[in-house]
Amino acid sequence: MKILVPVKRVVDYNVKVRVKADQTGVDLANVKMSLNPFCEIAVEEAVRLKEAGIATEVVVVSIGQSGAQEQLRTALALGADRAILIETELNLDSLQVAKLLAKVVGTEQPQLVIIGKQAIDSDNNQTGQMLAALTGMGQGTFASKVVVADGKVAVTREIDGGLQTVSLKLPAVVSTDLRLNEPRYASLPNIMKAKKKPLDIVTADSFGVVLQSQVKTLKVAAPAVRQAGVMVDSVDALVAKLKQEAKVI
Repeated sequence: MKILVPVKRVVDYNVKVRVKADQTGVDLANVKMSLNPFCEIAVEEAVRLKEAGIATEVVVVSIGQSGAQEQLRTALALGADRAILIETELNLDSLQVAKLLAKVVGTEQPQLVIIGKQAIDSDNNQTGQMLAALTGMGQGTFASKVVVADGKVAVTREIDGGLQTVSLKLPAVVSTDLRLNEPRYASLPNIMKAKKKPLDIVTADSFGVVLQSQVKTLKVAAPAVRQAGVMVDSVDALVAKLKQEAKVI
């Protein structure tokens, strides 16, 4: 069984992002970039399925600039077998990404696509669902447990009332939640081995997909600066302050 894992290059979650002075986006100059945490969980789950003898090959794919090769090599060091970079300078929205991934699915014919539920930069939580719709696959979102057996995948997901388990016929698309697993650290030997694993680079234009985004960013602004706290000397003063400003009582 082949597993396809789409991954994304994002600003490292430990970095405090800065907005450009003209408010056209986030300043990425000299900023540490990393593998999206949800994508890292997806890679880990795919590798675990391979280690369990369920999967035979794990293919990772990313869409973006040439710098994404670094994150693909990280995924290869974590245990993926080969990588594909769809190179483009354009800032694509979720639908364009899903259309490109659908083309990859058509070529690679994976039995399972495991994708992070969202990227920490855009937080759209759309690509997995759109990919399932475009390919006609069943989908299981926000997976906290994945079990593959007898040509089906059982996806356990957290809902308001507790846990829900859905059974999907393969091929299927599964999006991962944070509680699915804890990703491993790439060892130095595996990092060295990853340099020799195949990484194919193709241009986004070669897929014949219209890449014009339908989403226009008007401006990007930093969140409002938090006001300093106010010290009070008694509970009565605290209640009075809440009544005056927060109006919660």
